Amino acid sequence: MSATVPGYSPSFKKPAETLRLRRKRPRNAADPAAEAAVFPAGLAELGPRRAALAAGLCLRPFPAAGSRSGGVAAASLRRNPFARLDNSPRPAVGPEPVTDPAWPPATFLQDTGEPFLDFHQENNVTWKQEFSETTVKQLSVTPHQQHSKYDIPSSESVEFPVDWSIKTRLLFTSSQSFTWADHLKAQEEAQGFVQHCRATEVHLPENIQDPRLSTELRCAFQQSLIYWLHPFLPWLQLFPRIGADRKIAGKMSPWSNDEGLQQILMSEWSISFTSLYNLLKTKLCPYFYVCTYQFTVLFRAAGLGGNDIVTAVLSPTTRGLREAMKNEGIEFSLPLIKQNGQRKQKVSETSVHVAESECKTEPEEEQLISDEDEEESFSWLEEMGVQDKIKKPDISLKLRKEKNEVQVDHRPESIVLVKGINTFTLLNFLINCKSLVATSGPQAGLPPTLLSPIAFRGATMQMLKARTVNVKTPVYTGYKDQFSLEITGPIMPHSLHSLTMLLKSAQKGSFSAGLYTHEPTSIFNTCTQMEKISNKAILEKELTNCGLHLKTLSQLTQLPILGKSSLRFMEMDNYACNWKS
Repeated sequence: MSATVPGYSPSFKKPAETLRLRRKRPRNAADPAAEAAVFPAGLAELGPRRAALAAGLCLRPFPAAGSRSGGVAAASLRRNPFARLDNSPRPAVGPEPVTDPAWPPATFLQDTGEPFLDFHQENNVTWKQEFSETTVKQLSVTPHQQHSKYDIPSSESVEFPVDWSIKTRLLFTSSQSFTWADHLKAQEEAQGFVQHCRATEVHLPENIQDPRLSTELRCAFQQSLIYWLHPFLPWLQLFPRIGADRKIAGKMSPWSNDEGLQQILMSEWSISFTSLYNLLKTKLCPYFYVCTYQFTVLFRAAGLGGNDIVTAVLSPTTRGLREAMKNEGIEFSLPLIKQNGQRKQKVSETSVHVAESECKTEPEEEQLISDEDEEESFSWLEEMGVQDKIKKPDISLKLRKEKNEVQVDHRPESIVLVKGINTFTLLNFLINCKSLVATSGPQAGLPPTLLSPIAFRGATMQMLKARTVNVKTPVYTGYKDQFSLEITGPIMPHSLHSLTMLLKSAQKGSFSAGLYTHEPTSIFNTCTQMEKISNKAILEKELTNCGLHLKTLSQLTQLPILGKSSLRFMEMDNYACNWKS
């Protein structure tokens, strides 16, 4: 073939030769000199295009005559010169390349003006439509989805399960416009503040015909964006605190080198922390978060999370922190460690009839190995003959226990559960704990962040940021409007539920949402219920004055089922909810 067409390189090491061949090819047979310069005399009589076909090259056809005005379209149909020339369609789609110079006959080479069937051109429209409707939607809504071994498959229900993690961003998308959430009037904004402070419960209709004219909807939207924060420093972003050194670095922090100012900040923080705990204990506050630079604490009132008493969960923890809590007399448990122990016990019970040498668990094998190492470490005493005079220290059990505890540090399994009166002891421990505040770095001397759904002493009212975006996505018939609503900030569980209830009415029960989680708080979805609650209805009735909507409160009383994961994606279709974690 290379002898037939000069400049053709079968190894494709010289793409410039192919470019020169196609550049010198004339559009018609009006220039015989150009044809002779490129093709041999025998093939030039047939024209450059037919000669290329006779040589076995599969070329993309030119536009029909009279279509020179569509130069851009013609350029887009040209074949990539750097692509492989043997990358032709399958025999079922197009004709096979022929290497015989005597083929094709003159009757077949007559120009019919009809282009050959091109595989890429045939599927281009379909691929664009599928990409615009599915792939673009997935990229714009759920680019953060990361599948882990703890993921729970999709489920369909009327409501999504309770999620105790803190979200940092929500991205709602819908075919209905979100313009009703833009530019609230001063009266609507003020009414939303009053409704929140007075804990007014708003009941919206199932389907709002024109959301832009619904003042009740806009006021309720303003009400659902409010949260309470302490401390508040306008020039610092105080959530999240774990891994926030880069965002805080370089910002003004006059308390970092002033111990007097640090004591004032901690004193005010202690008052606010105590105020929140008292509200929680009297069931006037459903829950709140304590966010430090190393770990996060979630306090929940009695009746929430499947527990009939006040509970607190800490994560992640370290052996040093747990030892300090033990020294203060705080009784706690490690729920995930206990579950693993029960699982190992069940496995050992099912393998009773197996031979003893074949059913040793990994801890037993590690114990044997450590015992052998211990015997070898004291073998030198036997060589000296003084093994009976020196008492052998029995530290193997303690070392193995410490090793297992250290292995779970900074991991989800290190979550700590504190219940009942021990939560008050934990309160005093956190107030007096010196390691609660960083001593160096950008967060040095900065008290932990307190997040609450209701007001407390020393708190500052803050608003989640809402932004609407309208984009056009390409489809087969042109472009399709895609509307989105973005919510950013520390989005707590009650805000997530309130916003979904609003959007269910405003968007006619059809929308989807991508949920971005503060990962250290995903572990709070672990079920911590030890025994069944007998007086659940009484506990829910006592929580009616906590400032939350009754439907939201009902969801928070459910048992967590997400485990170590959290909600990542949610889709509401005809008022039915599909979710993924």
